[in-house]
Amino acid sequence: MLSKNQIKLIKSLSLKKNRQQNGLFIVEGIKGISEFLKSDFVLKNLFTTKPIFEADEDLIYEITEAELKKITSLKNPNTALAIFEIPEQIASQENGLTVVLDDVRDPGNLGTIIRLCDWYGIKDLVCSFNTVDCYNAKVVQATMGSLTRVNIQYLDLNAYLESTKVSIFGTLLEGENIYTADLPQKGIIVLGNEANGISENIKTKVNRKLTIPQFGVLKATESLNVANAAAIVLSEFKRRTIEK
Repeated sequence: MLSKNQIKLIKSLSLKKNRQQNGLFIVEGIKGISEFLKSDFVLKNLFTTKPIFEADEDLIYEITEAELKKITSLKNPNTALAIFEIPEQIASQENGLTVVLDDVRDPGNLGTIIRLCDWYGIKDLVCSFNTVDCYNAKVVQATMGSLTRVNIQYLDLNAYLESTKVSIFGTLLEGENIYTADLPQKGIIVLGNEANGISENIKTKVNRKLTIPQFGVLKATESLNVANAAAIVLSEFKRRTIEK
């Protein structure tokens, strides 16, 4: 049975400040929880309507579907909810490609970009402080477990980009055609805000501008969704590895 304190804690973790204060975040659903249990993330508690998970029995609470509905953030709760500890940030090694997000605000976009990084083997993702929290429940849900395989840091982008010694690519409306550009397998790829793109200050750090050309006759679309753009950009960088 759920205690009032457990319910209070779980509900409080919907807010970023409470996640940071407690060092905890929520994962919901069988697939997502299973992925985190297989990873290095540390389980705090697991609440489930079915005894199907392999974890420390002292951390598992069997609850009813009615109790699950009290704590879930989903319209249709899926069997279980778990609380995991937020790990310490790990500095990126810059051994390959690193994706940098400049003020990406939509949880769905961030979740999709994390999955794309996982798909294309990008190990490091660096986010500005204004980018949505990767431990936001909607982001975690959208990653479908990929959050366990991508190293994510929140940094001062100006300081980070000034300190790097690798090429910095920026996705901009004006720049080299990404389909014909010579793309290396080491560097930083900067993606910008949904409405405003890469901020003016960060643009000054970009030393190679890339654009995804429009093929429509009217060319009336202002820009691509940032997650869609990320998919195309990462695909083009990785495609070069099988052409050489």
